[in-house]
Formats: sequence, structure tokens, C-alpha cells
Amino acid sequence: MNTSTSPTVLVIGAGIMGAGIAQVAAQAGHAVMLFDTREGAAAAAKDKLGQSLQALIAKGRLSEQAAHAALARIQPVGRLEEAADAGLAVEAIVENLEAKRTLLRQLEALLAPEAILASNTSSISITALANGLKAPGRVVGMHFFNPVPLMKLVEVVSGLQTEAAVAERVFQLATAWGKTAVHARSTPGFIVNRIARPYYAETLALLQERASSPAVLDACLRGAGFRMGPCELMDLIGHDTNFSVTESVYQANFGDKRYQPSLVQRDMVDGGLLGRKSGRGFFAYGEGVSTPELPAPRLGALPTRVRWHDSGDGGPALAAFGQRWREALTTAGVAVETVAGSTWIGVEAEGGRLALTDGRTASQRAAEEAHAELALFDWPVVAAPGSTMAFAAAAGASPAWQGQAAAMLAAAGLQPQQVEDTPGLVVARTLAMLINEAADAVQQGVCTPEGADLAMKLGVNYPAGPFEWLARWDVRAVTALIDRLDGFYRGERYRVSPWLRRRGWAR
Repeated sequence: MNTSTSPTVLVIGAGIMGAGIAQVAAQAGHAVMLFDTREGAAAAAKDKLGQSLQALIAKGRLSEQAAHAALARIQPVGRLEEAADAGLAVEAIVENLEAKRTLLRQLEALLAPEAILASNTSSISITALANGLKAPGRVVGMHFFNPVPLMKLVEVVSGLQTEAAVAERVFQLATAWGKTAVHARSTPGFIVNRIARPYYAETLALLQERASSPAVLDACLRGAGFRMGPCELMDLIGHDTNFSVTESVYQANFGDKRYQPSLVQRDMVDGGLLGRKSGRGFFAYGEGVSTPELPAPRLGALPTRVRWHDSGDGGPALAAFGQRWREALTTAGVAVETVAGSTWIGVEAEGGRLALTDGRTASQRAAEEAHAELALFDWPVVAAPGSTMAFAAAAGASPAWQGQAAAMLAAAGLQPQQVEDTPGLVVARTLAMLINEAADAVQQGVCTPEGADLAMKLGVNYPAGPFEWLARWDVRAVTALIDRLDGFYRGERYRVSPWLRRRGWAR
């Protein structure tokens, strides 16, 4: 590659992603050649960029001088041959293997031997893209996220033959552009699109089981700190796009059940219920449409006395929540006794138990523990005042105990929402599977734990990374929960990552 610190950058594809990449490179001081096979598309993209930069000037986020200088560095070109001196080429064309491979062959013949060929693909194998090139080591993934100027993450993806020096050069270049780069190995979905699958998949599975409504499931996960629930997020992305990515990851993993697409989502795609862009998905959109309201919980009376059971293996998040809950109950006039070294975690009152989910259903636990008055509450990863928390009751639990369980959760400042008696409830099973997927990615050398945490926080705005959640939980509790999900569903989907299993044994 050109040894200059600011090599000429060739961007192929003047759509939203390509134009964004051109803007970021130009603002970082690079001369940028912008090419598109559609006549006039590159020039039109530059004109639109000019409007975007003017908007930044008006908001005081960019000086007029800097904006004009950046725009002047972008030169639309009508032929690739005009950019033969580029030191870095970034393709952002249609997500099609053969189209991208054909382009890379053209670029290899055109550009200098030291020039780097980067692909902004979000799902296609870098190894496959480089296949057939004379120098496959110069091909690397440079996966930006939309909108490019705002999103900080860049996945630097190495195929089997990508030279380490090439990946490191692109990593350093992305950093110089103001991005946070993470190294990834070229496997289906890379880091973000792979680790994120359970966030959608668990909610879709719960919907298929009719465990609750989209509004309730979304509220529970927002209560865990996510900015958007999975249903509203899928509506925003578009169900056709989300379903297509899931299908791609599923097929690329030879039909691994962990990535199996959802019948619920396929029906929505087949019916044209694509989300915001079609006016309706899980929710309706348009003028005058109101946000769905959550059902009002049926609250019973608080007990006068409770016993807090603590097995000591719930992790720091649960310990902090338990302390706040006990203090809230005491403030409400409830006498609280702590039972340390118990076999379970939760509250016992007037013959009933409200326990932390462990991956079993409430009905299963009630039968195994010979305790009919049993309800389970979800994992309190955040449990901030006012947040929604799911709970479920055993089939034999009385309405009175169910109301009392809801009242005790409400006393902790939460908005209790009763869901059907499903294993792992909502937050616990979702976060456990996100952790498990990230652990497998680390096990397979796709990324480091630190890289996974960074990627998920910056690429999809998660409130924490999967390994940060694991640190707040307990590795044995996570593996036990997934094992119990596997025991309930009897499939291949819920299998514990070897990385997690070994750490559970080591405890």
C-alpha cells in the first residue's frame, strides 16, 4: 500500500454506505475518488454530502472551512481507471458474492500491487471474496455501520489469506478516521451480526409460543437497559432485511439450529408486514397511531413478613438488586429476615415463594420442589426504578399468591408484567444466549472478549457487552440456565459454549 499517511482512497458504490465512507475519509484528510456504475450517481452523492455538511455547519458541529475542505477532497470519477493511483479501495456495492469478486479482480489488475482492497460487506466471507485473486493477502473486510459518519465501530475482518500487516494497517487507518476498530475473523456474521442473533431469536421464539405480546417483551428488555426492544428494532430494520440476514447466517452455518429463522417473521415478510417502511410490523405506524399500552398488573396485598433466601451464587447484579428490594420492603413496613446459604434466591412469604428464574418453568420447579405456591422473576440486570420485569407463576399457584408476587415486585419500584410460564422468562434467556454466542465467537477465534464487548456496544448500541453481563452474573448460573433450556426444548439450539463450560468448571 502507499506508504503515505493519507493515501488516496477509492470508494466504489455511491449509495448511503459508500457516500458515508467517502465523507469520513475526506474529513480525515484523504483525497477520495467516488465511483458508481450508475451514471451521475457519484456526482449526485457528492451534492447530497454537501447538503449534509451544511447541516453540520448550521448545528455548529463543523466549521465552514472544514466542511468545504472535506467536500473539495471528494472527486466523482466516471471510470475506475481514473483512480489507478489509489492506495486503498473500499467497495460498498450490492451484497452479492460474484459481483464483489468480479470488482475485486478488476481492482487487482488496476491498482498498484501494494494497494489494499477492502470490502464493506456485512455478511459475505472475505476468504471467498479473495478466492481467485493473484494476491489474496491484500483483501480485507472493512465493515462500517450505518450511518457511517455517526457510528463509531469498524469491524476489520481477516480472511484465511489476509496478511496480518494489511489488517493492522486498515485497523490503524480506521482509528485515524475517528472510528473504534475491532479485529474479526471471517466467519458468518462476523462479530455483531452473529452475536446479535439471539436478541431477535429469543423474542421470536417467545412470540411463537404465545408467551406474551410484542409490547410486553419489548418493555422487559428495555427494562434491562436496551434502547429499543427487539420487536420495535426489527420493525425499524425491516423484517425482510432482518429475516434475510438470519437466513444467510443460518445457511452459512450449514443449518445450525441456533440460527434457525423464525416462522413468525417469515409470515410477516410473506404478508408484507415489514415494519416502519410498510406502515405496519409488530406495531402500527403513521399519523395518529398511539403506542400500545401495557396491561395493568393485578396487585395483591403485601405480606407482613418475608424471608429473603440467598444462595450466594447470583452474581453482583442480583446482590445489589436484592439489597435494594429488601430495603424497599422494609420501608413499606414489611419485616424482612435474611436466610444466607439457602439453595435458592428470592422471597418467601406466607407459604409462597417468589424465586429468581434458573431456566426451569415455574410449574416444573413447583413439581420438583413440592411447592405449589411458586412464582419466578426475571434476571435483574438493571432493575432501575420504573423498569418492567417479567414474572410467571406455576400452574397450581393461586390467584392470591400471583397478586402478592406482583405486589412485592412493585414494592421494589418495578412494573411487573406476568407472562406465560416459559423457561428462562425473557431477559435471563436472552442475555444468557447473547453471552453464549459471544463465548463461542471467542472460542472459535473470531474476536477477543474485549472486541466482542466493544463491537456490541458500538455496533448495535447495547447497554453492555456480553462479557460485561457475564461479570455481573455468575458463569455457573448462566450455563445451568442454558442447560435447562436445552432440557426443556430438546433441540440443538440451546447448547453451552465450551468456553463457558470450562469456566464454569473452573469455579
